[in-house]
Amino acid sequence: MAGNAGGLLDAERDAILAALAPVLEGLVATFGPVCEVVLHDYRRPEQSVVAIAGSVTGRTVGGAMSEIGLRMVARGQEATDELNYLTRTPSGEIVKSSTMALRDSTGAVFGALCVNLDVSAVTEAHALLGALAGVARAPADLPVTTFGNDIDSVVDVMLDAHQLHQNRPWAALDRAERLDLFRSLDERGVFAVRGAVEQVAGRLGISRASAYSYLSQSRAQADTATESTSDSPSDTTSHSAGGPA
Repeated sequence: MAGNAGGLLDAERDAILAALAPVLEGLVATFGPVCEVVLHDYRRPEQSVVAIAGSVTGRTVGGAMSEIGLRMVARGQEATDELNYLTRTPSGEIVKSSTMALRDSTGAVFGALCVNLDVSAVTEAHALLGALAGVARAPADLPVTTFGNDIDSVVDVMLDAHQLHQNRPWAALDRAERLDLFRSLDERGVFAVRGAVEQVAGRLGISRASAYSYLSQSRAQADTATESTSDSPSDTTSHSAGGPA
C-alpha cells in the first residue's frame, strides 16, 4: 500500500510539473530578455532543472539547484516562498528573484518555480540618476549566489564560504567548531546531495567515516537542543506580576 501511495504522489507531482512547464515561455515573453524562469524538481537535486526559459543564470535543463534551492530542501515542510530577494551572480549581474515552493496534495514540498530578473541595468541607471541628483548611495553588499549546472561546484562554493568565515583551516578548528561547520552545511541542505559527504570529507582532508561521524554528532546535538527547548516549562510568573506583557 505504501509503495502504491508513493507512486500516486509521484504521478501527481509529475502532472504538476508538466502543467507548469508551458507557463515558463509565457512569463519570459511578458517580461522580456532580462527574465529567466526555472522549474525545479527537488526529487533529484543534482539535476533539478526540468524546464527553463530565458537566460539570466546560464543554466540548462538537467542543471543543478543553487544554494537557495538546497536551503528550501533542508527546511522541508517548513519551507516558505522567498519573494523579491536580490543576489549577485559570480560574474557581477544583480538578479532579483522569487522562489515559489511547489507542494503536492499532502503539503510536501517537491519542487519550485523560480523567476529571475537581471536588474543590473536598472540598478546602474538608478545609481546614475542618484549621482546626478546628488543623492547617490553606495551599492548594497549583495550575497553572491552560484548558479551552475554542476551541483559539486555549488557545494564547493558553500564550503569555501564557511571556511572563509572561520578564517582558519580544518586542522585548527576545535571539536565544537567542527560540529558547527557540519551543522551549518546540513542546515543549508548540502547533505541532501548524493555524494556530498564524500565531497566535503575530501575537501577537509578527513576520512569518509569521520565526516559521517561529525554529521551524526551535529544532528544529535541539534535534536537534543530542540527537545530541550520544547520540554522547558513556560514561565508564567512574569505576566502574573503585573508587568508589561
